[in-house]
Amino acid sequence: MAKEQGPEESPSNMTQEKKRGKGMASGSIPKLVPGQALCTFITILLLLLGVTALTLWLVYRPHKPQFKVVGASIYDFNTTTPQVISTTMQFTVVTRNPNKRLSIYYDRLSVFVSYKDQAITPQVMLPPLFHEKHSTVVVSPVVGGGTVPVSVEVANGLMMDEAYGVVGLRLVLMGRLRWKAGPIRTGHYGVYVKCDILMGLKRGYVGQVPLLGSPECKVDI
Repeated sequence: MAKEQGPEESPSNMTQEKKRGKGMASGSIPKLVPGQALCTFITILLLLLGVTALTLWLVYRPHKPQFKVVGASIYDFNTTTPQVISTTMQFTVVTRNPNKRLSIYYDRLSVFVSYKDQAITPQVMLPPLFHEKHSTVVVSPVVGGGTVPVSVEVANGLMMDEAYGVVGLRLVLMGRLRWKAGPIRTGHYGVYVKCDILMGLKRGYVGQVPLLGSPECKVDI
């Protein structure tokens, strides 16, 4: 018996089938619009930059510098004129950089002395200071050297403390700093250091005075 044969496919039908197959294959791979590709690239780049910045921050996270007053000398301390004070002092300050990977640059650093939140010396500018990583630096600024108008409360308080033999003062350092890691430097940050000290002082005494109390200074950045 002869087998039945199906209808033969014509060349035109085969060509249409191939075209449909190609259309389905090409439609399965979506094409990105140039604008979408650019947005995708920018998003990926920002994510990579964010991850890199976070990693660097965790590795090089800066710690505040530490300050402590370890010595004081009085060369002039005149409170006899009402509401005017004249004084010249010198302080020995030890500052430590606790960062093992970061150096510190100090710019526009100034220092003055206050009593009961009122300045009793003019501000004195200090030279720029570079602090190597994980190192200690000693500075000995001389402050004062001129008359400063003060309130009656401050003048009377200083005279009473001097008569008692114990004077509490605050040494203030302020300026700007930058951290440095290799060739990279950060922007400027304001730094404000407050050192509360208690020293023994008798009227008319000139020279080095004992420090009765000098805790770690408070550092704000």
